[in-house]
Amino acid sequence: MDHSAALLAGAVFAAVHHAEVLAERVGEPFGAILLAICVTIIEVAVIVSIMLSGAEGNGEVARDTVFSALMIVLNGVIGLCLVVGGRRHHEQSFQLNAASAALAVLGTLATLSLVLPNFVIAGQPQQFARIQLAIIGLVSLVLYGVFLYVQTVRHRDYFMDHTGAIDDGKALPAEHERPKGNMPVTGGLLVLALVAVVLLAKLLSHPLDSAVDAVGLPQAVVGVVIAGVVLLPEGIASIKAALLNRLQNSVNLVLGSALASIGMTVPVVAAISVTLGQNITLGLRRRTS
Repeated sequence: MDHSAALLAGAVFAAVHHAEVLAERVGEPFGAILLAICVTIIEVAVIVSIMLSGAEGNGEVARDTVFSALMIVLNGVIGLCLVVGGRRHHEQSFQLNAASAALAVLGTLATLSLVLPNFVIAGQPQQFARIQLAIIGLVSLVLYGVFLYVQTVRHRDYFMDHTGAIDDGKALPAEHERPKGNMPVTGGLLVLALVAVVLLAKLLSHPLDSAVDAVGLPQAVVGVVIAGVVLLPEGIASIKAALLNRLQNSVNLVLGSALASIGMTVPVVAAISVTLGQNITLGLRRRTS
């Protein structure tokens, strides 16, 4: 398991590295979208592997991972970006219109996927009925698609960094210039890294679940581990952007990851659930006093 875990971590970092290189070449906001989609593909691969493994708590892993990803990026990563960027540059700026648009869609998706299941009566507690799940998956995908249209076409200027990457008023050194490389080769390496992640995730699904159970931790920890591993490389990229006075890029990356985490994960797990007849729990647990 140790060797497989190390290989999985290496494959995740390799995939995100190649995605970063492509993102730098295509520019914003397409770079942030590419990174978010690649990270979400990895996340979905791990979730689906555990769902199909028959492990204990496999019906809740999607909810736990999505909610963990939201909490990590919105409370952890963006907070670190603001702290380290503010400490270095003292004052940074980003476009409020971009953040407002992303948070509006994110709030809607989170309510539909994580809150609404607690109030429907057709399915089991905290679950949608099959037809409801199919509709929610479709609506989530449409909302995410609409946001991508707004980000890339309708209001693309909202998501552009108009301040430029400036470090204390001086031009960035050469190592921060856009990387030069063969895009087809980089794209091919990215695909290979993603395939490796998918295969290794399937191999590690049972050992991860068994390790959590052996330690005596709740099954929700599995979702936290998945979200943490998957988001680590992108979190590092966001913090690096903030240090380079590219706070808009950090905001695009962080909010884009949160949106993709729901907008792509929920439709995929919904399709698997409906097709295979497997129940999944999406509603968050209510806190009892």
